[in-house]
Amino acid sequence: MEQLIQQLLNGIVMGGFYVLVALGLTLIFGILGIPHFAHGAVAIAGGYLSYLIVTKLHFSLFPAMVVCMVVTAALGAAIERIAYRPVSHAPPINAFIIALGLLMFMETSMTLIFGPDQIMIPSSYHKVLSLGGVSLVSLRLYLLLTSIVLIVLLYVFIKYTKLGKAIRAVSQNPDASRVVGININRIRLLVFALGSALAAAAGTFIGSLFALYPSMGGNIVMKGFVVIILGGLGSFPGAIIGGMLIGITESLGGWLISSAYKDVFSFAIMILLLVFRPQGLLGKR
Repeated sequence: MEQLIQQLLNGIVMGGFYVLVALGLTLIFGILGIPHFAHGAVAIAGGYLSYLIVTKLHFSLFPAMVVCMVVTAALGAAIERIAYRPVSHAPPINAFIIALGLLMFMETSMTLIFGPDQIMIPSSYHKVLSLGGVSLVSLRLYLLLTSIVLIVLLYVFIKYTKLGKAIRAVSQNPDASRVVGININRIRLLVFALGSALAAAAGTFIGSLFALYPSMGGNIVMKGFVVIILGGLGSFPGAIIGGMLIGITESLGGWLISSAYKDVFSFAIMILLLVFRPQGLLGKR
């Protein structure tokens, strides 16, 4: 039983990481309909930026994460303005090709700058918290709490602020939103900035817990798409449930069978859901 609780805790922590990735994708893909495959590379770029801030400027981990999120939000806005807006009225295949090109460009650039070797973001949160036979490193607890805070803040912003209501309006009917005076281009910039900031937090998350290397962005974004497919495209609560489901499934599957098959567990769940409930857990038919 103690081992089961331990694995559930580990799965919930990883679920927090998947939720951060998925919420950014939900904003960009679910609202704007752009398959932003470079989202994982943006997350890794954010992780590398946090690494530089911690090692060169000697910030502690969480202040570095905040600075990194601000800078990466600006990067996301620039990507929308330079790469995606010129093809906003073109066939969807154009944005698809640009997204793949961005992924390859960013991964190659990070390899040239940082090299192909793995790096880890240093932190001072190594205390082990124990309760009975269950233990949790303090870094994992703080990262999980940070994920919860970011999720709550995003929910409050989307649900109750004027800009959040404008984002929801654009997701429901862009043409009607434009007619009533909502600046669609401003909303696009904002959505990319928010999504990229969440990606940077996720990159810092994974870089401090495990390691970073330039080519891992593709795997991260694929897991993000698995999560939003599970939860339902464009569903905020669905992204949270899907992320936690994937994190817990991978943790329990790795414990019971083998961690070598953790990706298999995620995609198997997605395939089963697509067969029996194509709209996702909380998506609309």
